[in-house]
Amino acid sequence: MKFTPGKLAGMKAVSDSRGVIAAAAMDQRGSLQKSLAKEKGVPDVPVSMLEDFKAIVTEVLTKYASAILLDPEFGLPAAKRRNKNAGLLLAYEKTGYDNTRAGRIPDLLDGWSVRRLKAAGADCIKILLYYSPFDSKEINNMKHAFVERIGDECAGQDIPYFLEFVGYDPSGGDEKGIEYAKRKPESVIRSMEEFTKDQYSVDVMKAEVPINMKFVEGVKSNIGKGSAYTRKEAIELFRKSAAVSKKPFIYLSAGVSNDEFAETLELAAESGVKFNGVLCGRATWANGVPVFAKQGEKAFINWMNTEGVANISNVNEKLKAATPWYDAYGVKTEAALAG
Repeated sequence: MKFTPGKLAGMKAVSDSRGVIAAAAMDQRGSLQKSLAKEKGVPDVPVSMLEDFKAIVTEVLTKYASAILLDPEFGLPAAKRRNKNAGLLLAYEKTGYDNTRAGRIPDLLDGWSVRRLKAAGADCIKILLYYSPFDSKEINNMKHAFVERIGDECAGQDIPYFLEFVGYDPSGGDEKGIEYAKRKPESVIRSMEEFTKDQYSVDVMKAEVPINMKFVEGVKSNIGKGSAYTRKEAIELFRKSAAVSKKPFIYLSAGVSNDEFAETLELAAESGVKFNGVLCGRATWANGVPVFAKQGEKAFINWMNTEGVANISNVNEKLKAATPWYDAYGVKTEAALAG
């Protein structure tokens, strides 16, 4: 396996000195807009409010993160305020998905291309894809082609491609309930097995953990509404999902609390899987949304410098168990991958 110069430079830019991807995520758009509006008690908030929120989060967290994930719609001012040692990932997809038809079909941002994102300063490109192996062949064929096209575009621009896939229930069931929790491991494992294939040209899979911690027997995060797996079974599911991957993979926080994500990473460490880092968003800054909306920028800056820093430090502590991304290719340094 050899890496082209641009891909290698991009991977190094978003990794820490150990080769671990300890990245923060601040590319939320529609959901953040709704949350801010709700906390302010208004129907909508101006673009400037999203830009200011992202800028504060970025300025604080990139002192402790190897990179920041932002969007080009509202996040470019924030990108200029990141720590000089932090790399930049830019999102290429539109927020949400097409809800006028089945399948949670994705779309790309109007007026943007990989070339333009790279020119805007991106070290890596990220795509979020809602994906379920339980969906129809027709829908998933569309998504496979979508992922392939972006892989080719990233290869053409010589920039790393991060693919985030988030599972869902095509039948419309409760994705936070115990029944979906029982199906989640198969969804994650089959998704990782699919997108690790060379045809997609994905450089890093941004994967969900293969279990729902709220339904793991005997953990602090269990919500007391039954168990889908024992602790031993959960550990084995971490191993099974990691075993299908031929590419580096990092875990996403998926909107859970900081304590739950930290406990999740502890379980991953206990399983011994060679995950290569995290892209952690709401688990670090979500509880600051009401502070920003109701008390203003100064109060939010104070919150980020205390609670926000404590949150990312908690995650970073658990990343001691992570391994360098180049380990996935069986080499000891990224230099060994130079093409």
